[in-house]
Amino acid sequence: MYEPNDKMVTLIKDNCSVLQALSSFGISLGFGDKTVSETCQMNGVDTYTFLAVVNYTINGHGDFENDDQISVATLLHYLKASHTYYLDFQLPFIRRELQESINEDDALGMLIMKLYEAYAQEIRRHMKYEEKTLFPYVESLLDGCPMNDYNVETFSKHHEQTDQKLHELKLMIIKYLPADALHNNQLTATLYDIYNNEEWLRQHAEVEDHIFTPAIKRLERLTKKEDVSKNISSMVFKGGKENTEALSDRERDVIIGVVQGLQNKEIADRLFISVNTVITHRRNIARKLQIHSPAGLTIYAIVNGLVDISSVKL
Repeated sequence: MYEPNDKMVTLIKDNCSVLQALSSFGISLGFGDKTVSETCQMNGVDTYTFLAVVNYTINGHGDFENDDQISVATLLHYLKASHTYYLDFQLPFIRRELQESINEDDALGMLIMKLYEAYAQEIRRHMKYEEKTLFPYVESLLDGCPMNDYNVETFSKHHEQTDQKLHELKLMIIKYLPADALHNNQLTATLYDIYNNEEWLRQHAEVEDHIFTPAIKRLERLTKKEDVSKNISSMVFKGGKENTEALSDRERDVIIGVVQGLQNKEIADRLFISVNTVITHRRNIARKLQIHSPAGLTIYAIVNGLVDISSVKL
């Protein structure tokens, strides 16, 4: 496990795969003998998040479910830059390598290129979905105004594996492509790049699943807590009469029953009305006050003087 005081150059010497992470985090080469912490600070990157990603991709393990030190903004920048690298550079680069290594006029060569194009299209569709849907949602969370029609569980359901076509492509090259020495060397180099990129894509998906997704879930929970706090503050500072006057006497009676811990039938018996009428009153109360829980109604009732705190059922 690498630490903030380790030399950045040591990380790269030990693990050349870190080079791509540097680029995605926006860290430029030429950092001399600076430590990881110094290099990250120089480039405006959160050191803790950088090391979390690097150590996870190197060691393949880590528990981030309750890790509140992860910077979501830093992770988002990393994932966006990774997409740019893969879509704009790596996919076209391998396509050119394949074109130079095979005969596209040959039936097998045509099939290989079709497989690759299908794979590239699948990867592009997958990443564009994230860029169009997931990333704006995360930005809305960071801005404190989350989009109401999306959550990270929706993303998790769409986060399928995309490597089956790549697996078929590798097997076809290995098993069925005879070639002269020159083309054999070119194909071997291309195949090596394909394997490297498959590993990179696997690590990318695992960072999203095991670091990014838990971080977004924590951000969602925090946002919900902040929303509850805002609603409570709004009720406190607006005062009692403005909201209370919007309720009928019967609705206030129903609130008192709820706050005292009574069930719908008990409230109905106390007020000599039907259970269905109690349910209707509760729906109207929720609509008028935008409060949808007994705890919220308890706070409202206390703030607005409907009940004494001693009568509240906790």
